[in-house]
Amino acid sequence: MNIITHGLVSWCIAQRGCGTTRDTALAAAAGLVPDIDGAGAIIDMIRGGEAECFSKYHHVFGHNIFAGITVVALLILFARRRAHVAVTAGTLFLLHILCDVAGSRGPDGETWPIPWLYPLRKDYLLAWNHQWEINAWPNILITIIMLAVFLRQTRDLGWSPLRLISERADAAFVGALRTRFPYKRNSA
Repeated sequence: MNIITHGLVSWCIAQRGCGTTRDTALAAAAGLVPDIDGAGAIIDMIRGGEAECFSKYHHVFGHNIFAGITVVALLILFARRRAHVAVTAGTLFLLHILCDVAGSRGPDGETWPIPWLYPLRKDYLLAWNHQWEINAWPNILITIIMLAVFLRQTRDLGWSPLRLISERADAAFVGALRTRFPYKRNSA
């Protein structure tokens, strides 16, 4: 699945599960951090060759249970509501893995298995024979749906990831959404 889709899914779930900007950002990071092992693509681009490092290491170092445990443990150290962040971050890490198993087939048509117990066992792979390509219609549809959910949720809750950079910019973004797509607040 595309990193943008992982980001939208992670933010929307974390924002609902954690509530505060800080805890939301921490939990959402768990849904993105597995793709840090895709950094080999930068080395490949610098070398100007084929995608050797990316192909060899993506879905390895960051996509296993030990990486997940480590990521969640580190994130809760900085959280205010640790239990909420732990549950949400753990869920988002696992969801990232499941989404990759479902929708990360390479352009060459080969499935991309996840070495779930790496580095202890390299032979225990999570894979699905019907894995769709990363640019297939299910991934595109999920991205479109999640973008709509993200925009609606931002409008309704009144804040977005932009708040991490600038509260003024976030307020302008939310204001624009509320002007373009008015909503009624729950009076309960």
